[in-house]
Amino acid sequence: MSVKQLFDLTGKIALITGGSRGLGLQMAEALGEMGAKVAITARKADELKEAEAHLTSLGVQVLTIVNDLSRFDRIPGMVDQVLAHYGTIDILVNNAGATWGAPAEDYPDEAWKKVMDLNINAMFFLSREVGKRVMIPKKSGKIINVASVAGLAGGPPDMHTIGYNASKGAAVNFTRALGSEWGKYNINVNAICPGFFPSKMSKGLLEKIEKMVIATTPLHRLGGDEDLKGTVVFLASEASRHITGQYIAVDGGACTA
Repeated sequence: MSVKQLFDLTGKIALITGGSRGLGLQMAEALGEMGAKVAITARKADELKEAEAHLTSLGVQVLTIVNDLSRFDRIPGMVDQVLAHYGTIDILVNNAGATWGAPAEDYPDEAWKKVMDLNINAMFFLSREVGKRVMIPKKSGKIINVASVAGLAGGPPDMHTIGYNASKGAAVNFTRALGSEWGKYNINVNAICPGFFPSKMSKGLLEKIEKMVIATTPLHRLGGDEDLKGTVVFLASEASRHITGQYIAVDGGACTA
């Protein structure tokens, strides 16, 4: 198999949660450009409509599904819609996430529950659903979990995002455990740990610490619109077929500083 063939995703079906904007949309663009047909989910119909128009203009075949992943009872129905439209799911990108800023001693109960429900509980329930119904029976699949470098360290003192950090740390070890358990089914489970990327979620925090982040990052820059694309294509393709249970930090070297 040539290197081009190793990275080719022609005919593959990819489900990307939180795919209507930001990093999720960028990853949908990348997978679509490499030949995959994509299904993207998000809570807001208007953002999904914009994303659909954008992806279609790039020649990407796309299915959009309005869905709130924190409503766990709706996960099987969402998978039903993808399977009814495409027939299978080859690639699952667990990207949807939430954060909440508050000092640990004052962190609200509802905030902790919201962040954990979306960032780790929904990741498990959706992975279990897709694995049990699709990937395990056909003995093939790629699961890519979007964690964060916040799950690898405590973070700057002023971040006050203990729920987010804890959930992303859980996502990293969830990836390790599931990769180990499902390797026998030829399912690769890996994680991407982005550093600071400008997004709707990070906007407020970056307004306070952007200069410090850039100054302490070896590459002296924030993540850009193209910086996750190669990584997600690699992990979704046959090029990564001998890699599972791993994470890749895409953070300009911040974890090494």
